[in-house]
Amino acid sequence: MLSLLSAGQPPIAIFNFFSKTRTLTRTISSRSIMSISFKPHAFAGNPIRSQTPKPHDPLSPSSAFESLKAQLLQRHDSPISPHSKVLPFRKGRPLATSSGCEGDDSVPNWHLGWISLDDCKGILAKEGVQLTEESLVYLGSRSEEDAVYWAIDVSEQNALVSELGGRQLWFVELRTLMVATDWANSVAMGELAIAGHARAMLEWHNTARFCGHCGGKAVSMEAGRRKQCSNELCKKRIYPRVDPVVIMLVIDRENDRALLSRQSRFVPRMWSCLAGFIEPGESLEEAVRRETYEETGIEVGDVAYHSSQPWPVGPSSMPCQLMVGFFAYAKSLEINVDKAELEDAQWHSREDVKKALTVAEYEKAQKTAAAKVDQICKGVEKLQNFSADFNVDSGELAPMFIPGPFAIAHHLISTWAHGDPLTGAGAQLKQLSSSSISNL
Repeated sequence: MLSLLSAGQPPIAIFNFFSKTRTLTRTISSRSIMSISFKPHAFAGNPIRSQTPKPHDPLSPSSAFESLKAQLLQRHDSPISPHSKVLPFRKGRPLATSSGCEGDDSVPNWHLGWISLDDCKGILAKEGVQLTEESLVYLGSRSEEDAVYWAIDVSEQNALVSELGGRQLWFVELRTLMVATDWANSVAMGELAIAGHARAMLEWHNTARFCGHCGGKAVSMEAGRRKQCSNELCKKRIYPRVDPVVIMLVIDRENDRALLSRQSRFVPRMWSCLAGFIEPGESLEEAVRRETYEETGIEVGDVAYHSSQPWPVGPSSMPCQLMVGFFAYAKSLEINVDKAELEDAQWHSREDVKKALTVAEYEKAQKTAAAKVDQICKGVEKLQNFSADFNVDSGELAPMFIPGPFAIAHHLISTWAHGDPLTGAGAQLKQLSSSSISNL
């Protein structure tokens, strides 16, 4: 704008330039929005916490907590309380069950293993443990069911495994449930989101035991949604941590190739996007550029936001990662891999990426994982092997494959492979800006 003013352009010309730019931006934005699916990623779209009830609502955290205390104390003079459902966790694994039936060709569906408050209280009492309100964490509510949902960590109660196993309820790894979830089933995706939120909250409660300021004991507040230092001279409020991570698909200048990487912990032949934690004092875009350069030596220019995804299946020391996805456009092409971070990084053509997305049998992997969960919940000791889920139809090993639809990396890569609307939008906007200035 300063360059236009210094060039002596009349105000009406400057107004017309910005009006055109705003109009095209709105047009491009609407087209881009229409081309992007608003279906939430795995672990997003939690159906019991889309809206937190007002404090006076009987299903709100504060009201539900008071009702919970009354129920545990068995106070008969208390008002009618909402129905409480409890989801136990053991070492980060939620309690689950499966609806699979023997002789049925349909794919079994897993479900969260909710138990009633009285049932939870009774099971713990068998081990000599008294259930208290401080051990339960508020997850959310459903007004149509008049129900409040809670999570509890029972990692110390070993006898619970056999007790619940007799009911075909077992503690299953969250990653296994993630792969076993039918991503086209909104109900199943909702249950996965609930499990992810619960795990993140319980892991945070386990790690945030003491005040980081004075070292005093941290006590649960607001039905477990936050903590507070018990030291009267401190009383610091402690909130659940969120660990933001940028994940980016780096694209070359011609928009023909994408930069994919491998880490040593990846399963064989899997390639994915670059990713890294955000450092204090930097923007998301700066983190994208820094991480890309540190890990591969590639310089990045323009950065465009795609979407974000909660990721509660990372290390337990980082219980609630938030993956923030971007397209990043490379200014250089020569790769210099940091072997301390990556095993390898290579440019891959659009055709190769499309082929990798096509041959990987994601649906087969989901069905096999669902069958595995079904076996676990039925107490089958010898589980089937599903190490070859990403073979091609001929049975040969796929030369490369991309993470499944449960990962934001999959959506970044597939969006680009099948045509990235943001690239065209950015180019059109730059072209309009240049032509408008030259015409003034």
